[in-house]
Amino acid sequence: MVPYDNFSFFLWLLLPVIPAIILGLTQASPRTRSLWIMHASLGMVYLILRPRVFLAQAAVYFIWEYLIIRFYLRYRQSEETRNNALIFYLVIAGSILPLILVKLSPVLGLHFAAVQPLGQAASNQSLITPSENTALGFLGISYVSFRIIGTLIEIRDGLIRELNLGNFISYVLFFPTLAAGPIDRYRRFLSDLQKTISRQEYISNLISGFECIFRGFLYKFILAYLINQYVLLPLNHQHNLWSTIQYMYAYSAYLFFDFAGYSAFAVGVSRFYGIQTPENFKAPFWAKNIKDFWNRWHISLSMWFRDYIYMRFVLDSAKKKRFNSRYTAYAMGYLLLFGIMGIWHGIEWHYIIYGFYMALLMIGFEFLERLNKRKRFWGSGKAWDMLARLLTLQFTCFGLLIFSGRLL
Repeated sequence: MVPYDNFSFFLWLLLPVIPAIILGLTQASPRTRSLWIMHASLGMVYLILRPRVFLAQAAVYFIWEYLIIRFYLRYRQSEETRNNALIFYLVIAGSILPLILVKLSPVLGLHFAAVQPLGQAASNQSLITPSENTALGFLGISYVSFRIIGTLIEIRDGLIRELNLGNFISYVLFFPTLAAGPIDRYRRFLSDLQKTISRQEYISNLISGFECIFRGFLYKFILAYLINQYVLLPLNHQHNLWSTIQYMYAYSAYLFFDFAGYSAFAVGVSRFYGIQTPENFKAPFWAKNIKDFWNRWHISLSMWFRDYIYMRFVLDSAKKKRFNSRYTAYAMGYLLLFGIMGIWHGIEWHYIIYGFYMALLMIGFEFLERLNKRKRFWGSGKAWDMLARLLTLQFTCFGLLIFSGRLL
């Protein structure tokens, strides 16, 4: 069962959601709410990951990751004066090993049950349709891995000093965001989990939750469906310049409405539980530049990569003086960030090229922004802003065309 992919899922969704609403309206204690979140998530994971073989795979994966986190947490507690980088890299390697095997499955000649990340499905399928299920994979492993890695990094930073098993289960397996995000942070999630919510505040959450769900239905089941059915499917059989241009814009719109619709469902259902899962999209095609685009598109993913990969690489490079110029460090950071992001989607060439294309756009924008400060060739005002938005739209849509695989 794929979350939010058909109406039958929403019927099953009533089972855990109705008690959550009753608990919220009756001002249940944070402990009672957190217990229901944990049990509801376990129950929905059972439904989502059936048959049993995939449940067993998910259980083995979770136990493996939990043991790694407990080991590293205990190590950090017993080694307060030390920060052994080798141990950290080893636990990170151990935690992402299952995901690496999933991503390398085409090369290894294996097929793993994994969520196909954004855009990996064919245009007439959901963007979170699971691939063929075997061996180590299971639906949601990519996004669960982000939560695990983020937790390990925050343990290293000293931001997490204890970890309750029940809270950790609720965070990692929180079913509204299991398959494809948005990606939450443990400490932010925990603050909502332990928060006492007044009846008035919960009613506000309830209203905003329903608004998100209605938006999800509009985006995913109406707009994305119509674009796919009446534009993308006919264009799949046409391969000329004009059809490719049409496909570029249609695919970009479809990608947004399908995935933003999924994210709206996830955010809406989360609010029924009192969890303020962060929004994932904010009018991305209205961005004024490529940096602004990544502050609006798949926000939780781009912020995760920025905080845990890009910023750490740049700061560490400055500390160790790897490069003569900080601009070189920025450029290498972008290549690293988007290279990893591209490979995370898959090891096919169009994902890798897409990643480096976005990196080059970021590097080019940084260069032009610095040049503009000296020579002032780009003006300001509404007309200039509109032109910037129009140009950014072309570059981002072409990037999503690369991402679609149609060009290759």
